[in-house]
Amino acid sequence: MEIINAIISPFTDYAFMRRALIGCIILSLGAGPLGVLLILRRMSLMGEAMSHAVLPGIAAGFLIGGLSVPLMGLGGLIAGIIVALCVGIVTRTTILREDANLAAFYLIALALGVLLISLHGTTIDLVHLLFGSVLAIDKASLQLMASVTSVTLILFALFYRPILTEAFDPIFMRSVNRFGSLYHLLFLVLVVINLISGFQALGTLMAVGLMMLPAAAARFWARHFLSLSLTACGIGMCSGFIGLLISYYQNVPSGPAIILTAGFVYIASLLFGQYGSVRARYYPATHLEN
Repeated sequence: MEIINAIISPFTDYAFMRRALIGCIILSLGAGPLGVLLILRRMSLMGEAMSHAVLPGIAAGFLIGGLSVPLMGLGGLIAGIIVALCVGIVTRTTILREDANLAAFYLIALALGVLLISLHGTTIDLVHLLFGSVLAIDKASLQLMASVTSVTLILFALFYRPILTEAFDPIFMRSVNRFGSLYHLLFLVLVVINLISGFQALGTLMAVGLMMLPAAAARFWARHFLSLSLTACGIGMCSGFIGLLISYYQNVPSGPAIILTAGFVYIASLLFGQYGSVRARYYPATHLEN
C-alpha cells in the first residue's frame, strides 16, 4: 500500500505533476506513429534534424512575444516548413542526397537559433528553449499539444494508406499518384508540428527523444505498423510516468529523466526483445515457442 501511495501521491497532490503527465501522454500519442514511420523509412535522423530546424522560428517567436506558446509555435512551424521545402528543392535540383542536405540545413538553423537567443536573450532563455521544462507546462501548452495530436491522428486516419505507401515505397507512390510528393510533405509537416508541441515540455533538443526512442524500442516487440505504433505510444507514456517519478523523488531534471527512461527501455528491448534482439538472435526460441 505504501508503494502504491508513493507512486500515486505526486500526481494527486500536485497539479503541475498532473499536467506534466497529461502532456507526456498527449505527446506520446502523436509522436509514436511518426517515430515508427521515420524508422521504417530509414529516416531516423530526420527527426533530429527537424528538431534543430525549428529553433530559429521558436527563437524569433520568443524574441517577439516572450514565452508565448502560440507565437513560438507559429515561428517554429514556419521555420520547419521552410527548411523542409529547401531540403526538398535542393535534393531534387542538385547532386547532394537528402541526408546531406538535412545535415547542412539543420546545422545552419541550429546556429542561427542559438545566435538569436544569445544576442537578444539570456543564458536561462537559451537553456529553456533547448531543454524545456516539463514541470512548467500550463493550460495553453496542453491545449497546443492536444490540438497537434488530434490533427495528427485525424490526418493519419484520413490518409493512412497513401502515407504508409509513400513511406515504404516512395518511387512507386509517385509513379501511381501525382500527389505522392505532397504526402511526403504532409508527413514532414506532421513531424515538425509534433516537435513544436513537445518543445515546451522537453525542449527542441530532447523532444525528438520521445518520438524516436519508443519507436526504436517497439521495433523489437512488434512487426506490423499498427502494433508498432501502439507499442511505441505505450512505451512513451510509461517513460513519461516513470521519468516524472524519478525526477520527483531524486530531484533531477524531468526532461532528461524521461528521455533516459525511454533509453533504458530501448536498451532492454535491444537485449531481450521478441524480434531481432540480441536474445532472439543468439538464443532463439524453439519452433513451438514462436
